[in-house]
Amino acid sequence: MPKNSINQLAKELKNFLATQDEDDLITAAASTAAASVSCSPKEVTSKEETSSGATLTIEFRRSTPRASTVTASNTADASIMNTTQKQAALKELAETIQHCSRCPLGATRLNAVPGEGNVNAELMFVGEGPGFDEDRQGRPFVGRAGQLLDKMIAAMGLTREQVYIANIAKCHPMVDPLHPDKHGNDRAPNAGEIACCRKYLEQQIAIICPKYIVALGGVSAKALIADAKSLGALRGQFYDLHLDNVKLPRPVKILATFHPAALLRNPGWKKDAWIDLQMVMDKLGLKGARK
Repeated sequence: MPKNSINQLAKELKNFLATQDEDDLITAAASTAAASVSCSPKEVTSKEETSSGATLTIEFRRSTPRASTVTASNTADASIMNTTQKQAALKELAETIQHCSRCPLGATRLNAVPGEGNVNAELMFVGEGPGFDEDRQGRPFVGRAGQLLDKMIAAMGLTREQVYIANIAKCHPMVDPLHPDKHGNDRAPNAGEIACCRKYLEQQIAIICPKYIVALGGVSAKALIADAKSLGALRGQFYDLHLDNVKLPRPVKILATFHPAALLRNPGWKKDAWIDLQMVMDKLGLKGARK
């Protein structure tokens, strides 16, 4: 094939792929990937064999997702929705999550766990992923760790119904997915699973638009704060939240603290976690539970 024909082929292929919806490309890749799949490749490689037997390789980086309005299928603009709009957008997003198969977790879960709470919450808690109990009920933080989180929220002077609770991953990451009824089968989501679910969480944050987010545990903290530091190094200060796929209607601050499951294993850390929560309380003007 003449050189000018090869160049034209490369140009046409690049233009075609650049116009495709990111979700379509991701879904197609995720359906054939292994369990360690990453759904956020930085580049796509295409190979075409020419008539002379040579292989033409084309590499290019993906463009930034286009921003539009806040719905379950689009990214967010810079406006804050009213309560009815938020409820509708979150419902649509939850339905999308329930039918999601973008990564292998969708094939092994019992129930997807989108999140729940006050759509107008000023405070949002984000954990790492659903566990055994959450997988069965389809609700976040309903096991032993969830019971402790409820107590932490109550100590702040709030109720579960006043905040919003979600996870980075929306399906149960299991050590042994062939035996979902086995207890102690929980694990943290891997990088590929986080990448697949990240867009869902970012849309939830943009819809609810809380003033503050508490990242529960190192997995959540590192994913949202985008810092390679340990959880211990991330704690003790607020960070400006920056999202990859959406534009926030207003600035959101994020604070990292221990995951409730870690506090159950290490009760001595509860004092430090309470110090973290008091920082949020001070910003929100909360006085804590009455004794």
